[in-house]
Amino acid sequence: MKWYQHQRPAIGLIAASIAAAFALPVAAGGLPDMGASAKPWEVDVLYDNHLAYRGKDATGHTVGLSKFRNTLTVEADKPVANGWKFRGVLRGSFDAVYRLNDDEYGDKAGGPVTLGNVSGAGGVFEVPHGGGIINNESAAAMGLVTNAFGFDINANPNDGMRVLGDRWHGMTPGDVAFGVPVRPCDEDGRGCRDFGGYGDLDRSELELPEFNDRLDFIREAHVRKTTYLDGGRALYLKLGKQQVIWGRTDLFRVLDVINPVDYSRNNIYDELEDIRIPMWIAQAEYRMGPSESMQDRNISLVWNFDKFRPNNLGQCGSPNVILDAACFFRGMANLWDNGGTVANFADGAVATDFGPNQIGIRDVHLPSWSLENTQLGVKFEGVTEGGVSFSLNALTYRSQLPSLRGLVTGPTNPFTGAPKTADETNLIAFDVHYPRLNMIGGSADFEAEALGAAIRLEGALTVGEEFPNSARERLFSRNKVWRSVIGIDRPTFIPWINPRRTTLISAQLFWQHIFDHEYYETGTRVAPSGGTNVLGPVGMADWKDNFIGTLLVKAFLMNDRLSPELIIARDFRSRTHAIAPKVEWSVTDQLKVSFGANFKGGSNSGNRFDDCRSCNPYGPFTGPVEDIGYSLGLGSYEPLGRFRAGPIGTAINEDEVFVTLRYKF
Repeated sequence: MKWYQHQRPAIGLIAASIAAAFALPVAAGGLPDMGASAKPWEVDVLYDNHLAYRGKDATGHTVGLSKFRNTLTVEADKPVANGWKFRGVLRGSFDAVYRLNDDEYGDKAGGPVTLGNVSGAGGVFEVPHGGGIINNESAAAMGLVTNAFGFDINANPNDGMRVLGDRWHGMTPGDVAFGVPVRPCDEDGRGCRDFGGYGDLDRSELELPEFNDRLDFIREAHVRKTTYLDGGRALYLKLGKQQVIWGRTDLFRVLDVINPVDYSRNNIYDELEDIRIPMWIAQAEYRMGPSESMQDRNISLVWNFDKFRPNNLGQCGSPNVILDAACFFRGMANLWDNGGTVANFADGAVATDFGPNQIGIRDVHLPSWSLENTQLGVKFEGVTEGGVSFSLNALTYRSQLPSLRGLVTGPTNPFTGAPKTADETNLIAFDVHYPRLNMIGGSADFEAEALGAAIRLEGALTVGEEFPNSARERLFSRNKVWRSVIGIDRPTFIPWINPRRTTLISAQLFWQHIFDHEYYETGTRVAPSGGTNVLGPVGMADWKDNFIGTLLVKAFLMNDRLSPELIIARDFRSRTHAIAPKVEWSVTDQLKVSFGANFKGGSNSGNRFDDCRSCNPYGPFTGPVEDIGYSLGLGSYEPLGRFRAGPIGTAINEDEVFVTLRYKF
């Protein structure tokens, strides 16, 4: 149990004290002075409510309430001694959805599940979790070591579960799948792992996400100062908890990777400013001023000295689980810890019971704090005489996304008990790692007068990223990746919308290219023993070249108090899209209300991929051929199809309507 679970009342008292420390002086006209400065505090207090309702998922079941989040934010600024300025932002939220819709996201979520057995072995085509046809008794009949599997239904009961991926693709007959626990970890601890701030949270931690051992309720707490030098030069310093924004594009993170992102808040649909995770960072910027060939120049150093923090991908059983990845992680961790039933596994068609420590996720290797695990970046910015603003960027950092590396486990074949050869691996068991990455890139923006538009460009080459790859022995490969975005912003008069005010039209196209991409069509992959992938393609599920486009149309009416907008995003490779209409209404200077929706669509076709049932080198589970790194290519949506579907495709059945309210005190 975490220290703050013991101290929940104390945390509540601390939170209340913090709020009082801000609120009481505000009522009196300002906060107490800091340092020698007598200038008053500038304080804003904001209250937000976000209410969302979700329609039917892929099972045909209406989800219902998916968010009832109440957020209080306090922003405080104050000049302090010797030219320094302080900024602090506190944010705390409470999402009541885990209580109001506990059948979906709370203590009553999930239930018993059934899993496919398309072979019809045992005279059935579906079995309950724990009822796999390949079990201890049949293992002995097949000449395998009795109790080699060792699955105990009491350790992993058939309750509080959903079938992996059922929300986004349903339960397709013949696909590989397994049950995943979905209740908060204080109610059901199966499969709970700390993936870096998520994955092992109890209900109160899900409800109050900012109140944790990383003190996330402190959104900003930093001091800054500009020291002016001769010749128009200046030195700018900023130290503390903060967001560092690199890049010039919206939605897509190309250069903007210094801070991790909390996708559990609202998937990819919140502004990055609201979902970046602030870190303890030191910035130094030397502003050199103009030169003979440039209007302005500066160079900055960024040192993220905080303990490593990955992106928050959400916890399985919560409303926002990007790529449905955390459900795969939790289900695999549960399989490793407790064993379980995997649909259509043996010979690609027989439901199979596995015991503990045979398949799944074993460990999560989170980088500990050390000097070598901190992150360092440098950026040069300039403005040319022609008015082109540009940057050149370099960063060394840790991947904010997890990599699964296949294990070499134990001295014996886990299914037969026979001694393993030196090369034998358990290819469907993994450890999670966060590899070191290096990135170089740049950005530019300029005015295209002939088009009446502003052009934004951004690109980055990253070295060391790891991707799932069923053509490799340990089921991952390390690749270089190029990402780029081009954006065009054009204010346009559209008389039928507003004849006196321009309407903003903004379009972006994102391109990702993976170097040395491996993808083998049926029969083209030659394994060391000479076998081929006779059933389907193998290799990397991620597309070699992926393209996503967005279009924003935003109008301004009633003296800018009413602002309708429409956002359309299209993932061209997964053949899915999202359409998000919204209307913002500034009722008063203090009160803003928004009404909107988020509708997804498309085919999701082509997103099935090698599921690695045939990666297992131990007969009889792959047939007569045993070969390390050899997959026959049998495919389904799980687990790699999620990387082809992307964040839009895996949320294709998460249509929502919502209302948000913001009041500024």
